[in-house]
Amino acid sequence: MACQSVAAVMDEQALLGLNPNADALYRQRAMVYFEQLKESQDAWEVCAEALATGVYNDDHVKFFCFQVLEHQIKFRHAGLSSAQQQLIRETLMKWLQCQLMNAQPEKPFIRNKAAQVFALTFIMEYLTLWPKFFFDILSLVGLNPHGVDIYLRTLMAIDAEVVDRDILHTPEETRRNTLIKDTMREQCIPSLVESWFQILQTYQRSHPELTCQCLEVVGAYVSWIDLNLIANDRFVNLLLSQMSVEELREEACDCLFEIVNKGMDPVDKTKLVESLCQVLQSAGFFNVEQEDDVDFLAKFSRLMNGMGQSLLLSWTKLVKAGSVKEAAETLQAVEAKVPLLLKLLVHEDDDISANIVGFCYEYLHILKQLPQLTEQQKTNIEAIMLAVMKKLTYDDEYNFENEGEDEAMFVEYRKQLKMLLDRLAQVSPELLLEAVRRVFTSTMQSWQTAAFMDVEVAIRLLYMLGEALPVSHGAHFSGDTAKTSALQDMMRTLVSCGVSSYQHTSVSLEFFETVVRYDKFFIVEPQHIPNVLMAFLDHRGLRHNSPKVRSRVAYLFSRFVKTLHKHMNAFIEDILTRIQDLLELAPPENGFPALLTSDDQLFIFETAGILIVNGDSPVERKRALMRSLLTPLMDAFRLLLTKLPQETEEERQAALADCLNHAVGFASRTSKAFSNKQTVKQCGCTEVYRDCLQTFLPALSCPIQRGVLRSSVRSFLHRMIICLEEEVLPFVPAASEHMLKDCEAKDLQEFIPLISQITAKFKRQVSPFLQQVFMPLVLAIFEVLARPAEDNDQTAALEKQMLRRSYFSFIQTITGSGMNEVMANQEAENIERVVFTIIQGAVDFPDPIAQKTCFIILSKLVELWGGKDGMVGFPDFIYKNIVPACFLAPLKPTFDLSDAQTVLTLSECALTLKMIHLKRGPEFIQFLQQEYLPSLQVSPEISQELCQVLQQPDVKVLKNYIKAFFQRAKL
Repeated sequence: MACQSVAAVMDEQALLGLNPNADALYRQRAMVYFEQLKESQDAWEVCAEALATGVYNDDHVKFFCFQVLEHQIKFRHAGLSSAQQQLIRETLMKWLQCQLMNAQPEKPFIRNKAAQVFALTFIMEYLTLWPKFFFDILSLVGLNPHGVDIYLRTLMAIDAEVVDRDILHTPEETRRNTLIKDTMREQCIPSLVESWFQILQTYQRSHPELTCQCLEVVGAYVSWIDLNLIANDRFVNLLLSQMSVEELREEACDCLFEIVNKGMDPVDKTKLVESLCQVLQSAGFFNVEQEDDVDFLAKFSRLMNGMGQSLLLSWTKLVKAGSVKEAAETLQAVEAKVPLLLKLLVHEDDDISANIVGFCYEYLHILKQLPQLTEQQKTNIEAIMLAVMKKLTYDDEYNFENEGEDEAMFVEYRKQLKMLLDRLAQVSPELLLEAVRRVFTSTMQSWQTAAFMDVEVAIRLLYMLGEALPVSHGAHFSGDTAKTSALQDMMRTLVSCGVSSYQHTSVSLEFFETVVRYDKFFIVEPQHIPNVLMAFLDHRGLRHNSPKVRSRVAYLFSRFVKTLHKHMNAFIEDILTRIQDLLELAPPENGFPALLTSDDQLFIFETAGILIVNGDSPVERKRALMRSLLTPLMDAFRLLLTKLPQETEEERQAALADCLNHAVGFASRTSKAFSNKQTVKQCGCTEVYRDCLQTFLPALSCPIQRGVLRSSVRSFLHRMIICLEEEVLPFVPAASEHMLKDCEAKDLQEFIPLISQITAKFKRQVSPFLQQVFMPLVLAIFEVLARPAEDNDQTAALEKQMLRRSYFSFIQTITGSGMNEVMANQEAENIERVVFTIIQGAVDFPDPIAQKTCFIILSKLVELWGGKDGMVGFPDFIYKNIVPACFLAPLKPTFDLSDAQTVLTLSECALTLKMIHLKRGPEFIQFLQQEYLPSLQVSPEISQELCQVLQQPDVKVLKNYIKAFFQRAKL
């Protein structure tokens, strides 16, 4: 029977809108009403009355009332009168009293919200107004199940607000929370612990859900209360007895885990863990093979993991402290758990196994530190190895074609096992090598009849040895003969036993991954290269029926060829013939799916390039081969570029542009084969790449799909600047002209690095061109930056910021490349305009990255033009503009001296002042002391101090002083 009383006066119409199925008008009205109640001085009191009297049966209205109350406590508590604060306390206690009398409990979402409100009130009032919070609640609730439920939920809500380390708190909140915990420890924790004991004892049979809630509370609070209150015979025996009750044992496990995890004296911790283990063992919990409940076993495995790790931590502390006897006893306790560890590690359920990996890893870490291993420890290591090898194996359910969540979890679990394998290699590399060799050899002898998962794991183990057994630069086949001969034997077996023909994607992938991981093996035994090449090129590799295998093999093949091209001279033309069809540009109108995606084809083009460039063929042959590789791309490009303007459908235009983009990308990728030892010129390939440039550049003036086409041609130009050297220069002016037409911010931002690259690489060679392109480029940038944009358009604002940065970087490249004349030869008003943008960039835009660049430029300009024989009128400009910039920028409110990037900007600002002093000498000091610093109201003493520091040779002293100067100025 619900508590009843007079109806509180609430807007009934608005309350109808709380129902999720109400129409929009009512919902809107409810929202407005909620805001009114929240913000009103006292209107919220109707909600308090409604809760206290239990007048509403609608759950949404009850929840609404608690929300209004929550807002008052959370945001307006300090402004409430003492009568209103008292009203909140009384409301909560009356509502709680109603719960005790109700036949049915409230819905969980209302109970959780109520617990939250109780917890917030506790936080606000426990230290001041309501020190008897828990006493009042416990006195009222007694052992009434509905009341106990709210009490336990409130404790968990308090834990979330006061203790939970995952929630970020302000320093003020942290201090308050510490004070609350200290006060609770002094005043009420023993009473709370007693109440928990009573609840656990009373309800373990009749109300298992309450018992589980209580166990969760104990687990949460044990981390910060006196452990002796919990870790005593009475309490622990009760917990252990609940380990045998099916509905309670998972929570009991979690609770014991928290107890074991509590920091304490190592000797006491060992005793506690050992006493718990003794009881658990005698109760039969160690016989995990007889337990069917995997959820419980996962919790039990986590508990054993916690116990094992606690013992190992105790051992470490005892060894550090020199307590030899106690350390030996603790290690003995650890060793006694290993049989159970192995049972859990090898369990067929991966969650159970994964939960014990931490203990296993730490145990191996300890063994690594021991001077000598006992026979038992060696046996343990072997057993762990076998368990890891077994657990690495895929099961039948793994879906290779459509990997979902389960598969992703197994991949993660495999990573954990790999960590164990790496650790095993550190403890005993010989044992691991021998174990892998045994498994690998026996599996390869009968691969034709073995299950795919056994074949895959055997190859996988060989692959994993590559990382587990450390070497420098993949030199697995030199040095330690025992290891190299074992690895060599296994690799020989792998490539000659025919396992590459195994019909399963996982085996195919593992085969090629392993071949490439140990590619240095083929330098030692090159006779195996032809067989492996065939595997790469036929149905086992690039023509496998699985797209996943084909895609991965395309990448692996390029890696294989990169390492071993010197050993492939005899096969180059044969390989190029066999991959001919994989080098075709897939036309957009072709409905057939290609064998490889365009991304995969990039690797094939790169591979073809490497084979041609690094072969022993004469230059004429290399030239002919490269031309036959690139001509089909150029032909296709011309054809498609002619078609593009004729297309009217946007989808078809995009498909054609995509295809053009791929053609350029493939040509670009072939150039990666060249190096300082094998340049384009030395290989006779200059002409063919010039032809490519000539073919691709017209795409820059294509008005359709401009973004895609410009981007790909620009990337190609970047590559050609590196590969063709000065041969590229004749193409640059026309390309630049096209790229500066109708540009957007993004176009310019991507074009500037190209010009900067040309400037940095060719310097004086491109000076005439740069003088010509300088103002058109600068004016295009100014025009884009001046375009109006919506105030809230974040994308446009960011694009402009990035363009501004690119512009300043460009000016920095010009001034820093010793090409003074590029700017100096512009018309005077243009120079002035550009230099003013640098001043503006240094002072007006709150972007420390751009500001830093601007100060670097100003410093350089002072160096170039600020001396006695510098640019006419520039000294005047220094005093009128550059010096003020050095002071006005750091004085801006947006110039944050606690930000690392801004401090770097300030350093450049200091260096600019230093450069001015270097170029202008005493005249500058006089200007500062007599004119500029007084205009900023800087006192003569400080002014003199600054000028003295400026005249010292040590730049570091100046940087530190300037920082302190502006910190003082901003106070």
